[in-house]
Amino acid sequence: MENLEFSAEFLPGLPQELGLECLSRLPYIAHGLASRVCHRWRDLLQSPDFYYHRKKLGYTQKVACLVLAFNGGTLNGPKKAGVSPSYGIAVFDPVSQSWDRLAPVPKYPNGLPLFCQLASCEGKLVVMGGWDPVSYDPVSDVFVYDFMTRQWKQGKDMPEKRSFFAIGACSGRVFIAGGHDENKNASRTAWVYDLRKDEWTRLGELSQERDECEGVVIGEDEFWVVSGYRTESQGQFDGSADVYGLKSGQWRRVEGVWEPGRCPRSCVGIGKDGKLVNWADVNPAVRVGACGISVGARVLITGSEYQGAPHGFYTVEMKEGQNSKLEKLNVPDEFSGFVQSGCDAEI
Repeated sequence: MENLEFSAEFLPGLPQELGLECLSRLPYIAHGLASRVCHRWRDLLQSPDFYYHRKKLGYTQKVACLVLAFNGGTLNGPKKAGVSPSYGIAVFDPVSQSWDRLAPVPKYPNGLPLFCQLASCEGKLVVMGGWDPVSYDPVSDVFVYDFMTRQWKQGKDMPEKRSFFAIGACSGRVFIAGGHDENKNASRTAWVYDLRKDEWTRLGELSQERDECEGVVIGEDEFWVVSGYRTESQGQFDGSADVYGLKSGQWRRVEGVWEPGRCPRSCVGIGKDGKLVNWADVNPAVRVGACGISVGARVLITGSEYQGAPHGFYTVEMKEGQNSKLEKLNVPDEFSGFVQSGCDAEI
């Protein structure tokens, strides 16, 4: 916090250090209201230094961010029978069990691009790629939501239009790889987006084309691009993965990490033993359309028991060597729609 200079006390009658400690303990949900108290509080709460200070002390919060279908019609309108759902971003706090919805991206007020991808780091949420919700044309848009200011800004466009790509984030950088271009050709290229510099850099190529692959970051060491298929092998999902070393800057290929033939999208996770897991295999209740998001010590899992069955929301604590028991969540109707994808965020 040495970069912040304040001439007055944060809380009248308390030393500067104690006032800072008190404000550091404010739950995120109270930051919006607290920012209206005075300019000094607003500048502090919206400062990146304050975020890192809270993170160092262990006062940040883990939440799940979901690309969720909001029940037909426009995001802010009533339900309409027979109308395709619009997608927005829902935020679930596993501690308070509360749900919230982010303001729409200004460019797409009536729904996010279809099949867009999410990633989060440093208190920010990044939305990129997908299809225009009206024309279904692929887009290269990048949007960044700052949880501190609660505002969206547009980032530098993706270098290539692509959909169904792998994505992961770590240390202020968002990694993408694979997917397919606007002509449905599978890709083997990879890029990294630097949030601070708003710049893209090429990361070389994967060992093969990987359409509909899934990305996962393990620790702060590796970005895994799991499964996918080649252009000429439509739907024949591979069992291998390409792994990028975040420190070495080198790619390596790993065989036999995924069940061949099974789609990995939104259901790849990391088990207690550090190995890849398929969230769809955790329980029969989520075997169809499973989406899993690790949030602290627990995992938020959504899915259905069979095609056409009601969509359920559950949390589970992963325990090595034990069968994990799902705990069903009571979700408000507004947030009970289909979950397309998601990620965790620390805010």
